Amino acid sequence: MIDVAPSHHKVHLIARHAEATIWLARYMERIENMARILDVTNTFARDADDTRNWLSIPRINGDLTEFYKKHTEATQRSVGEFYLLDQSNGTSVQSFIAAGRENARTLRALISTEMWLQINVFYARIRALTADTITPDHFTTVCAMLKDGAQAHTGITEGTLYRDQAWHFYMIGRYLERADQTTRLLDTRFHSLAPQSDAVDADLDAGQWNALLRAAAGYHAYRREHPNGYNAQEVACFMLVDTAFPRSVGLNLTQVGRHLTQLRRRYFLRMSPAMERLDQLSATLTEGNVSELAGRKLSPFLDYVQREIGSLHEDIVATFSH
Repeated sequence: MIDVAPSHHKVHLIARHAEATIWLARYMERIENMARILDVTNTFARDADDTRNWLSIPRINGDLTEFYKKHTEATQRSVGEFYLLDQSNGTSVQSFIAAGRENARTLRALISTEMWLQINVFYARIRALTADTITPDHFTTVCAMLKDGAQAHTGITEGTLYRDQAWHFYMIGRYLERADQTTRLLDTRFHSLAPQSDAVDADLDAGQWNALLRAAAGYHAYRREHPNGYNAQEVACFMLVDTAFPRSVGLNLTQVGRHLTQLRRRYFLRMSPAMERLDQLSATLTEGNVSELAGRKLSPFLDYVQREIGSLHEDIVATFSH
């Protein structure tokens, strides 16, 4: 099939619209990611005061310093308040929905009416959360509401957003965020689990691997491929290089490349720096490389991937600075 560029291919988005589209996607993804991690932690924590499990969430988000400025210990209550209610916390769902809504307002002429209306309804629901609504009895329900709202946004966007440049930038934002969140989750949890793979307490070990995969929405997919227990190298490869797993870093970087290619071919945007960085990063994400690193030290490699994802975002935005 011949890929015919549309007649308006030379009309480019202005810089602030391109960046706002990327950030809209990233913020909405962050709400779903946060809700899933909170929900999984709540399910697998031994009790409401399980500090080790609840503390992993500020670690994933790089928030330990800010968290301890406001709370003395990590519990369901303190972590829940920090990430579900605290509007001054830049990594809370309150901040994510406010920033997402502001980016959507900037894009009002480009996004569909359905997208705009759903974001506003979702915003109101999140703003209505209080300490009484995130108690242990309601915690799972709140997390489900957040996941449902974020997924409704994804579905409405898929069904209504016009497939022009804004669409490609939106998808790039979604896939960059998914790749970044997977590396953060794996970096925070993997190093404490891998040494336990031969532990005597096999039930605890399996439960922790289970929690890690569920936090990435990958438990059932992993069990289909690996039905006989957990293996550190297999989990690392599944989350980093398995191109059939929707939240694997490899799949999401491949999708970023696909949309960059479309922007270059259909709209003649100069994506060379971003494409070169993406090619170099993707070349390191091989099953053999990841398996070897998982057997030794995976964290430095994940730090490198996170930095490159951040730089890739900057490269893409910089396209519009010239």
